[in-house]
Amino acid sequence: MQPSLWVSKTGLSAQDTALRAISNNLANVSTVGFKKDRVVFEDLMYQIQEQPGALSSQNTLLPSGVQLGTGVRVAGTQKEFTMGSLQTTSNDFDVAIEGNGFFQVSLPDGSVGYTRNGQLHMDQDGQLVTSQGYPLEPAITVPADALRFTVGSDGTVTASTPGNPAPTQIGNIQLANFVNASGLEAIGSNLFIETAASGAAQQSTPGENGVGQVIQGALEASNVSVVEELVNMVATQRAYEMNSRVVSTADQMLQFVTQNL
Repeated sequence: MQPSLWVSKTGLSAQDTALRAISNNLANVSTVGFKKDRVVFEDLMYQIQEQPGALSSQNTLLPSGVQLGTGVRVAGTQKEFTMGSLQTTSNDFDVAIEGNGFFQVSLPDGSVGYTRNGQLHMDQDGQLVTSQGYPLEPAITVPADALRFTVGSDGTVTASTPGNPAPTQIGNIQLANFVNASGLEAIGSNLFIETAASGAAQQSTPGENGVGQVIQGALEASNVSVVEELVNMVATQRAYEMNSRVVSTADQMLQFVTQNL
């Protein structure tokens, strides 16, 4: 069997995975706080037919030898945590992070999830929650009769009520940061969870210790560039076609051998 068939098969599989990542990026171009994926490739093992540096005679060495690759595979996918553009809204419960950091939310199993999506809501008890109903961590409860709700750039949350028109602090938004944010595990719903690769979460007040400030009345858009993804899609399509051409060429070579020998 032609080794080139198996090599091109790995190329087709790798490019198919790359297209899947591109399609997911484009599907989430309007998802608030979404971070695009990048596929990382690596070459497979090599068949060493002649060792580089081996003796070609008593006094001479092979300068390069013969090393034949066996294809490519997807080594991993990497989230790119570059910041998306900020979009101003008229909703006081929309909060964006300008810089590094993640909002912390309590998940149903008691663990902590992390998100860049600052579309907050109030539940039936006045707690600030995400669109899935997961409360912020630490919890913040807004008075039912609040007239004004304000979030400062340092995460200080204040509210005024009819009986007390002066702003009163009702909580603080704390942000989490990671040594290796790309090591976080994406679990969907704009949420990530901590892993051994990401390192432990480091909680900080917004604007301190390398985390960004929070901005009320704004949301962070997806960092997906449609033009860039379309260019990547064309490049992936052409790479797929070239690997398909290798399969066709190898098939023609085998056909010639079987018909003429």
